[in-house]
Amino acid sequence: MTLEDQDLQLLTRCACAAARAAGHFIATARPSNIQHKAGLTGASQVVTNVDREAEERILQELAPTIERFDLGVLSEERADDRSRLDKEFFWCIDPLDGTLPFIEGVPGYAVSIALVSHSGRPEIGAVFDPVHQTLYSATRGLGMRRNGRPWQRVANARGETLSVFCDRSLLARPDYADILAGLQEIARDMGLRSAEVYSDAGAVMNACQALDNAPACYFKFPKPGIGGGSLWDFAATACFFREAGAIASDIHGAPLALNRVESTYMNHSGVVYATSAELAERVRGLYLP
Repeated sequence: MTLEDQDLQLLTRCACAAARAAGHFIATARPSNIQHKAGLTGASQVVTNVDREAEERILQELAPTIERFDLGVLSEERADDRSRLDKEFFWCIDPLDGTLPFIEGVPGYAVSIALVSHSGRPEIGAVFDPVHQTLYSATRGLGMRRNGRPWQRVANARGETLSVFCDRSLLARPDYADILAGLQEIARDMGLRSAEVYSDAGAVMNACQALDNAPACYFKFPKPGIGGGSLWDFAATACFFREAGAIASDIHGAPLALNRVESTYMNHSGVVYATSAELAERVRGLYLP
């Protein structure tokens, strides 16, 4: 099955509607029944009643498209039924990315929905930020939009800072001081005053904030254990970066593998988002296996 531009535009509208519906629910919801998933550590292990209720609302909104276009589904709070490997396209859903900031009552959480091809290429991305009521969307070959308007890159001025977005786990690494020193060197080489690190948001809003605050980057280095984020953390924003002319790659500079047979986790390859190719290359150079 192939999807024409008109199909992609229809599915983009459906993804945006689903993201808005879940986001409006989340905006007034309060977390309860906070649980921890077995076998995981850090932010990825936390789940609340709101995550699950938001997921149900999204799946209800997307149900007609799943039947009409014969789509698979991968969603964070449900077991991987492997339909993503059987279908030509699948919905990739994170009903509430950034559960920790949501529980803490601070910005940094969002709804994320992507349509991904069997080959792992992101076709559509839709992200809704419930705190600022901001909708980001993108469609393959048709560009990126912010609140319905074409997204415009903000020109970089000399003397600005390099904005570095990261997960809290980066700050706990034993080599964090060396990484930070490397980031400061990159900033100086780019003619910037310094690098400023922000670590309060989830993966989805980290990526969106990087696009909104160029020059900027967001990255996660590979690690031996499971984790490192999952497909649903990166599928929508990878589409954004491509359509915005920015960089979303793994630690080796290859496109993100968004439909691996082996696992939904990304710990094997890491993730590098950057607002320029030069910056992406420098960030990848900070990784020492």
